[in-house]
Amino acid sequence: MAEIYITEEQRAKCRKVADAFAELYELMDVMVADAGRFGFVRLQWFSEGEGFDSAMAFSDCLELFEELWRIWYEHEVLTPVLGTPLAELDYDEIFERLPEEKKKELMEKRDYFVKKSGGISKSENKGGQTRECVQ
Repeated sequence: MAEIYITEEQRAKCRKVADAFAELYELMDVMVADAGRFGFVRLQWFSEGEGFDSAMAFSDCLELFEELWRIWYEHEVLTPVLGTPLAELDYDEIFERLPEEKKKELMEKRDYFVKKSGGISKSENKGGQTRECVQ
């Protein structure tokens, strides 16, 4: 029997996360595909004839959420400053220079994605440390 890399519980949670970020797939060359027993795969930077330049597999809903949030956050923080000296800064430095209203808007969007993904709860990871996990 072939090895299975994702539990059915995590499959359902990852599906919710992938669906929650559907609007991201319209903004950028990124998508998430259900790869069956292997989990979910984030594909990024598509070029015709070459396919995707980057692929990353996920079997944990929180890791998938954090990856998709990172991509969305970086897009939203960097796009408005492209072509300016601010584009040379790292994302957190750009974020710190944003107006308070824009910062609030970005954090509200994270909350939106959390809710759309099914929420957040505490669980144990393999190391016994408490961490957040999307339900």
